[in-house]
Amino acid sequence: MSEQAEGTASDRLRAALHAGDGSSRVRSALAAGTYPRAEYVAVLVEQCAHEPDFTVRETLTWALTRQDRETALASLLPELRSELPQARRQALHTLSKLGDARAWPEITTALLHDDDPEVAQTAWRTAAGLAPDEAKPALADELAVHFGVGPEEVRQSLTRAFLVIGSAGRPAVDTAAASDDWDVRVHALATDHLLTHPDDGFATAIAAARRSAARRDAADWDRQA
Repeated sequence: MSEQAEGTASDRLRAALHAGDGSSRVRSALAAGTYPRAEYVAVLVEQCAHEPDFTVRETLTWALTRQDRETALASLLPELRSELPQARRQALHTLSKLGDARAWPEITTALLHDDDPEVAQTAWRTAAGLAPDEAKPALADELAVHFGVGPEEVRQSLTRAFLVIGSAGRPAVDTAAASDDWDVRVHALATDHLLTHPDDGFATAIAAARRSAARRDAADWDRQA
């Protein structure tokens, strides 16, 4: 196939992904994943940065996982440094689906503490999944500063990351569980509960954590009396 024909295929995909109808964009992304071509990768990554529809974004991610691994990584990693939060978030999400450990060094502390909560949450999940065993304790220490911070969905995201990290994260959880800050302590205790009882829901774990924290506070008060 000539270089001009390849360029034309890329241009056709770009035009199709700019269709006003979301279902049309889904079909175009599906076609790009079903019939992968190296020249599609940059177009798919470019669309990820500004695609407004969740279903289309998920299909773009699927399409990228179907492309040549080396080409996809080379296009996705620079997006982690994009000024656009959605570009960073979607690149992280796609890297988590690729599951290639070579992306691990590119998940910086800046991403783990990103000003955009959705980027940070995606970075937590992706880092937890890609971190080698020897890096997991340090990752847990880095993530532990977020215990007790943000609304419930953010706290759940952090707990899910710790569940992926597993036993390597327990020292960080234990330290947070001893915090003087009630929110930090309860969140860490809930995470500890789910590490032991993974089938329980987050609400159940929070309720158990509150009881445990209250008993601990009462015991401390009794000793000081």
